[in-house]
Amino acid sequence: MAIDKPYKDIPGTIIFDSEQASKGYHLNQFCMSLMKPENRERFKADERAYLDEWPMSEEQKQAVMSRDLNRCMALGGNIYVLAKIGATDGLTFQQMAGSMTGMSEQEYRDMMINGGRNIEGNRYLHEQKK
Repeated sequence: MAIDKPYKDIPGTIIFDSEQASKGYHLNQFCMSLMKPENRERFKADERAYLDEWPMSEEQKQAVMSRDLNRCMALGGNIYVLAKIGATDGLTFQQMAGSMTGMSEQEYRDMMINGGRNIEGNRYLHEQKK
């Protein structure tokens, strides 16, 4: 029996549910490995070789190497775990979030201080005109 997932009707939103967790298990385990300094060094020395040690899809590996965090999330990555990639690169979470929205860090910060994104016309996919 399929589970009703009304949150799939929210544009631009990826909910980390059991389906996403299953899809991204190895991607998220890779990210968790970056908590150890020796693993961060190995990853930084040869990203591809380190990623090839993990049974992730090629699409997941490419998303990591291109630092496409939105794609990583679509492929099952949990944003809180993906933050370990940014930390390995010396980025703050705010810098990462800005990159995910196409904004500079300052633009993202200003938007959040001013209450976040406007929800008008951005509530549900079924409300959008085709």
